[in-house]
Amino acid sequence: MSSTEKRAPLYVGVLGWGVALIMFFPIFWMGLAAFKHEIDAVATPPRLFFEPTLENFAAVQERADYFRHMWNSIAVSLGSTAIVLALAIPAAYVSAFFPTKKTPDLLLWMLSTKMMPAVGVLVPMYLIFRDLGLLDTRLGLIGIYTLINLPIGVWMLYSFFKEIPGEIFEAARMDGAAPRQQVFQILMPLAAPGIASTALLCTILAWNEAFWSINLTAVNAGPLTQFIASFSSPEGLFWAKLSAASLMAIAPILLLGILAQRQLVRGLTFGAVK
Repeated sequence: MSSTEKRAPLYVGVLGWGVALIMFFPIFWMGLAAFKHEIDAVATPPRLFFEPTLENFAAVQERADYFRHMWNSIAVSLGSTAIVLALAIPAAYVSAFFPTKKTPDLLLWMLSTKMMPAVGVLVPMYLIFRDLGLLDTRLGLIGIYTLINLPIGVWMLYSFFKEIPGEIFEAARMDGAAPRQQVFQILMPLAAPGIASTALLCTILAWNEAFWSINLTAVNAGPLTQFIASFSSPEGLFWAKLSAASLMAIAPILLLGILAQRQLVRGLTFGAVK
């Protein structure tokens, strides 16, 4: 083994840490700005040493009801994720174990819907929501988030289910297992890591979705993304308060990601080793 091959893991590790630090730096800088006074947050050159303050968090809560926005985010994220899983699991099951000639085309069509710019359908979606009375409602957001994340859910679960040997289900059918029993008693326990990682990813995507929440909500159903956008006003940007609001918005989902990272990695590597 050459010296270059011996050093390859070191190079990969250094590169990985470098990329991770670059991606983490904006969050770190936002966290610093959240504890600065406004004059320190916009100072040039940037100030690394400053007197920390909690007044931004108090001001954020006074200006908008953080907990109401957080509850909206929790409701629409978990609600849309539950519907995505309820629709994606049977769709992926049929696609993986009972494919037809049209299955690849159908899966490709579902994925192609993610390539359409959202702004291109904003006006018709707004008119539909207005006519159905879904503007500024959690139900409306759950519906749009479900449509957004369903193709991703089907594709992820399809790839996970394909790793499960089909002979298991053939044996179950020979023993008289109905399709519902095959799904709930065999498929879901075997693919639990993949289902969990799909649920986590759909929850994160719904939590972070900003375009539709800003354009389809106002006061009653606004999630945390709309809460952050409210700190951009005609008077200008208040960077310290905006950073505090952003930190408060990402804290719950960041904590969820840290707690569930082992399950997420397990799901994403599901079936990698035979």
